[in-house]
Amino acid sequence: MSPRDLVPILVFAALAALVPVFVTANTWLNFAVFTLIICLAAQGWNILGGYGGQYSFGHAAFFGTAAYATAILQVRYGVNPYIGFAAGIAAAAVVGWIIGALSFRSGLRGSYFALVTLAFAEVFRVLANASEMTGGAAGILIRLDVRPENFQFASRATFYWIALALVAFALLLTRALERSRLGAQLVAVRENEAAARALGVDALRVKLSAIALSAAITGAAGALYAQYFLYLDSNIAYGTWISVEALLAPIIGGAGTVFGPVFGGIVLHGLSEFTKSLVGRIPGVDLVIFGILLILVVRFPPREIPGLIRMWRGRR
Repeated sequence: MSPRDLVPILVFAALAALVPVFVTANTWLNFAVFTLIICLAAQGWNILGGYGGQYSFGHAAFFGTAAYATAILQVRYGVNPYIGFAAGIAAAAVVGWIIGALSFRSGLRGSYFALVTLAFAEVFRVLANASEMTGGAAGILIRLDVRPENFQFASRATFYWIALALVAFALLLTRALERSRLGAQLVAVRENEAAARALGVDALRVKLSAIALSAAITGAAGALYAQYFLYLDSNIAYGTWISVEALLAPIIGGAGTVFGPVFGGIVLHGLSEFTKSLVGRIPGVDLVIFGILLILVVRFPPREIPGLIRMWRGRR
């Protein structure tokens, strides 16, 4: 990976790091942290769905596994939060690899793979809702103890910078994947798996590597969510909301691109909050906005907002 590849990511991280300097209101910082968490989850989906062409409807399985793992290790076993955070990411990667092994070894792809991932996420949600370990329907609450050694900070700006660092690291990983042999093989499998196999590509190994990496990045978003909000239940951790948002952001922003999930995540939540400020907190208004954006990018090629802007400027 050349220095030229790093410049856009470093510029983005440097400019984004200045946000808490100019924006000090907790409401806006909460919005920024939550948006970055979604961008991180979307970046994870992008590796599997954007670069690998394996569309998942159940990334909540990875998000929730990491979130519950870090929370349970802290609350039930007194594990250091930083160790629990890393363990949550590892647990998500393992779950991703297992789901991938069961699915890809069976030859599932396309809509069949999407439905299988959705089914796994729903099974995990039901189990978490019924399990005593996860607190059942009441959920699990991480004890408030605002100290840096507990991964809890008095300033929301600190969480913002941590979330930004994770997003920047995910961007670097994605750029490195693009330039790597694995990335080339992943794109080859996406375009034509049979042809890739004929050229000697181990498609199963490539897809398993992709889903494990994808799950780990999405798991980091889930673990950070648990540490920031300090509360989880089955509908938060394994709810369809995170699967939908992790899928929509790359599609709207540009699937299979480094900055697509970040751009899509910012646009989604920016428009959602703007709409709510105009029409009030009407339940479901954000879903209406998401649906309109999705219709637009699917109806008009090149099927993502940056492409639509380039096409409009070209016609001008």
